[in-house]
Amino acid sequence: MGLNANTAAVAGRRRHRRRPVMAEINVTPMVDVMLVLLIIFMVSAPLLTAGVPLELPQTQAKTLEQENKEPLTVSVNEKGQTYLQNTEISLEEVVPKLKAITDARGGADERIYVRGDRQVDYGTVMKLMGRISAAGYRRVALVTDVEQGAGR
Repeated sequence: MGLNANTAAVAGRRRHRRRPVMAEINVTPMVDVMLVLLIIFMVSAPLLTAGVPLELPQTQAKTLEQENKEPLTVSVNEKGQTYLQNTEISLEEVVPKLKAITDARGGADERIYVRGDRQVDYGTVMKLMGRISAAGYRRVALVTDVEQGAGR
């Protein structure tokens, strides 16, 4: 019996010999993670812009400083349809919904961004801005694209 135990101990040592340390890094899992992240960012990047597709007019005006929270955006597309963020609403619903959102966020001192397609009638955008201003919002800003070829 002692002989068998001794033989097992020697065989156990042979089986568990130390292998030399592998000096290579397995990059396959890292490449897999990076490809997944690339796909996620490629899909989500177009969604980061305001949801209503518009062709904004161009100006040479300077940009406003950004706040940390998501901006309140009211948009008018080329057909004259009004959107609050990404949701289509009627012109009469703009002020009550803005009041509900700003009350939940902390008051009417919030900046409202108005986006109007360059093809939309000037009077339609002014009617929308007039309703927002009449409701007590004093920080109303028009959103435009940077003018192409403008010298800086």
